[in-house]
Amino acid sequence: MLKASIWRLFPPQHETVDKGHGRIETRRIWCSTELNGYIDFPYHGQVTLIERITTDLKGQKPRHEIAFGVTSLTSEKATPEKLLQLNRGQWSIENKLHYVRDVTFDEDRCRIHTKSAPRLMATLRNFAISLLNLTKHSNIAKALRLYAAKPHLTLRLFGL
Repeated sequence: MLKASIWRLFPPQHETVDKGHGRIETRRIWCSTELNGYIDFPYHGQVTLIERITTDLKGQKPRHEIAFGVTSLTSEKATPEKLLQLNRGQWSIENKLHYVRDVTFDEDRCRIHTKSAPRLMATLRNFAISLLNLTKHSNIAKALRLYAAKPHLTLRLFGL
């Protein structure tokens, strides 16, 4: 297995520095096609190493993370810049969905814990979020209040 220190022999192929939410985050990416044909991973196009260094604005509490990845995207289809952008975008989708589930639906305090009921409730919540997103509601909480107050509008979402 490749160690992270080997990758650092070369400068990163792309780097971003973002400031926000009380912290500074530096992201670096190294990509390679050199392992194509050697790793046993279907449809692999590139391997990546992503390094994230996060510090608060006072320069304290540094956090250092390294993540290895495999993608089916070839170097012609996805530059290091694009791969770093895709990686960051994946987390924004995850965070947006989980935020709505945690805050709007208060999922963490749900008392349903037996058999397949928790999975069923998560599926129903995801369905509701997806339906509201498809109908162009930008504020899920506001949309839920609207449909709770006017149930006849809910039926229209289903074409009834």
